[in-house]
Amino acid sequence: PDDWGALAASCAIIAKLDLQKNLVHCSYNNFIDAPAGPDAKNQLKISADGAIARWGFKKEVFYDVTRQLDAAITNLATEMAKSTPDDPLYFVHAGLSEFVYLAVEDVIKKGKIESLKHVHLISHSVFNENEKRRPKHRTWKDIQTLAGDRIQYHKIKDQNEKTRPNKLWHSGSDFSVWFWMRDHADPDVRWIYSRLKAHSGNVADISDCGMLFYLLTGDDDGSPQKFKTFLGKGVNTAATEK
Repeated sequence: PDDWGALAASCAIIAKLDLQKNLVHCSYNNFIDAPAGPDAKNQLKISADGAIARWGFKKEVFYDVTRQLDAAITNLATEMAKSTPDDPLYFVHAGLSEFVYLAVEDVIKKGKIESLKHVHLISHSVFNENEKRRPKHRTWKDIQTLAGDRIQYHKIKDQNEKTRPNKLWHSGSDFSVWFWMRDHADPDVRWIYSRLKAHSGNVADISDCGMLFYLLTGDDDGSPQKFKTFLGKGVNTAATEK
């Protein structure tokens, strides 16, 4: 459930910097072997579709893994295989590792293993790296072993700070530090808040977007206030603010 808001916030960070064209792959619901659910209850699809509609992302780079597993693997593997020193791929590891393992495996089968030297994987979460939903699933360590330690690994600080609401991207049950989104003049920012508030456990957690914030701003110590300053008057103001 924390990803429902984090996906919306991550897309907002990209869009605020007018970098939608740089997003070449976004896969969600990547718990391999999980069944597909109805669209009306598919919360990550709701977040993805909302970001596409609001901020001009290319629909074809978004993949619901429960419905598009093969296509999603092929797309990520293709982007990995194209990576060069001048055109590296940055992959934000916000889901489980098995999906990434399958993509890396496909890259190697295509004879493109050396391209993995130019793939950068950003992580902040031991859970995402090591969680296995089936005994046969693989972890981040397995991915790097398969890749021969070629992938460039960037581990930033854990973006959760549950006991200090004003730090990082997880404020526990305290939504008040995010009320500026709820009350914002920009309806798109208010929509991000609605995706945060959708969390089924009533937890204010968008921690995975901290990796996008780090990648695009260099700051791995974000906060609700920093996000407020970053978004400013709204998400779709990049062109007028340059």
